[in-house]
Amino acid sequence: MRKVFETSVYGATTLDKTKRPGAAHAVAAAVIAGFIAASAATPVVASDDPELIFKKTTVWRPLSPDAKLSTYVVDDPGIEGVSCYFTVPEVGGWKGWAGFAEEKSDVSLACRQTGPVVIKEKFSQGSEIYRQRRSLFFKKMQIVRGCDAKRNVLVYLTYSDRVIEGSPQNSTSTVPIMPWGNSPAPKCSEFLN
Repeated sequence: MRKVFETSVYGATTLDKTKRPGAAHAVAAAVIAGFIAASAATPVVASDDPELIFKKTTVWRPLSPDAKLSTYVVDDPGIEGVSCYFTVPEVGGWKGWAGFAEEKSDVSLACRQTGPVVIKEKFSQGSEIYRQRRSLFFKKMQIVRGCDAKRNVLVYLTYSDRVIEGSPQNSTSTVPIMPWGNSPAPKCSEFLN
């Protein structure tokens, strides 16, 4: 540390002020690094990221990233043997690349039985199985699960919502629980809360 003499507008001199050389630069560098990390971050997804199947360009842009449709698969974390495939639009351009663009609410969904169904725990109607942020702060897309107890069918719904208002755009998919090989089909009604 070094002592710095400062003179105020009134001509008084202050002697005991101390400053650390480079401290202001370190704080400024930390703030800039935090801003760069936040702005360059990709959209945040749930802890178990979905697996990307493929992307298809829908709007070509010569000087910035293209707009795309991206198809993903996510396995239901509460039910073994069920996978949900969904396609989401990804906004291109520099705003989309930096994560500042609000993504569209259009999402398509198709869930299928991919093996013997094993229901791991009891669940409530509308239990969330996946969530993805679709804008910098307020919009998110969700996939939720329910059970049609009469028909022994799992029902999946995807929709997007905001803090203040949601979107009426949604997609529904059903998975009739069938026997797989020698494994009997469990009754989803026995696992409802």
